[in-house]
Amino acid sequence: RRSPGSTLKPFIYGLAFEQGLVAQETLIEDRPADFAGYRPKNFDMSYQGDVSVRQALQLSLNVPAVRLLDAVGPARLVARFRRAGVTPELPPGETPGLAIGLGGVGVSLRDLVQLYTGLANGGRAKPLRDSTEAGEPPSAEGVILEAQAAWQVTDMLAGVRPPEGAAPRGIAYKTGTSYGYRDAWSVGYGGRHVLGVWVGRPDSGSVPGLSGFVSAAPILFEGFAKSGLAAVPLPRAPAGVFHARREDLPVTLERFGPGGDGVALAAISEPAPQIVFPPDGARVELGASTAEATPLVLKLQGGRAPFRWLANGKPLTETVRRRTATWQPDGTGYSTLTVIDAAGRAASVRVFVQ
Repeated sequence: RRSPGSTLKPFIYGLAFEQGLVAQETLIEDRPADFAGYRPKNFDMSYQGDVSVRQALQLSLNVPAVRLLDAVGPARLVARFRRAGVTPELPPGETPGLAIGLGGVGVSLRDLVQLYTGLANGGRAKPLRDSTEAGEPPSAEGVILEAQAAWQVTDMLAGVRPPEGAAPRGIAYKTGTSYGYRDAWSVGYGGRHVLGVWVGRPDSGSVPGLSGFVSAAPILFEGFAKSGLAAVPLPRAPAGVFHARREDLPVTLERFGPGGDGVALAAISEPAPQIVFPPDGARVELGASTAEATPLVLKLQGGRAPFRWLANGKPLTETVRRRTATWQPDGTGYSTLTVIDAAGRAASVRVFVQ
């Protein structure tokens, strides 16, 4: 088990998509920030200013990732890893904190590959087994992300440039480098296979110049090329994905976090929004076909108007000032409802439509 560097960042972004906090073209700040004494810095010690969420992940910027992790919660991130059958190793007595987003946790190469099967498989992580093991492989799958969120992350990772000299493969991949140049990682996937690479010393010693992009990514691409496996295209976007140009974003998704005036969210006097109906975990009876059913009334308390409602990341209406809205489910099964207020604060509930 080693520090995974930046390889866990995609799952932070996935949770942010799932909760309706951001879109790919949402602007997010990459500037020095202080999170109650924790001051993350970028790998190259420079800052990009305002960047899109897509750019922030593709460039593997540290501050935006920590901003999002602070919003979605480190404990929720670790809980999703456990759903996928992976339990990260924390220092004795420690609870999940923001440092997880930058590699402050222990995982194995096998753990990482198992987590990334969730991104490659529509949010459902596949349990791994050694090919030499007897018997049938385990069939249970753990849901690490909703399908729409997993696709959003995959779409961004597919745009990361290949390492120098590598032939394009049509894969989505992420690299990572642990603190002190001890571990270099690269994990990538196409439409059917996931491959993970670790480079480092057995004694965990430092290797000057070691990095995921320079040291591990070339092996990843070479491994795919020499495997003899056919290149399977990445999956298409599932139904309900919200994928808009920057000029088409609703006002609540134009920017994440404090606005250009620098006013911190903590200074807002109104309480954060809270969805009071339907409650989290509710089972919604349609009582008829989805086309004929009466729309469900959504209610919230708190927050600053205007509000934006989303179902599975897709906007339901234009921004509204009232604290009620209606939703017509487009099918049965689990759905995530999210409301975002004018300050960018969000609340979500997960319901089952039957």
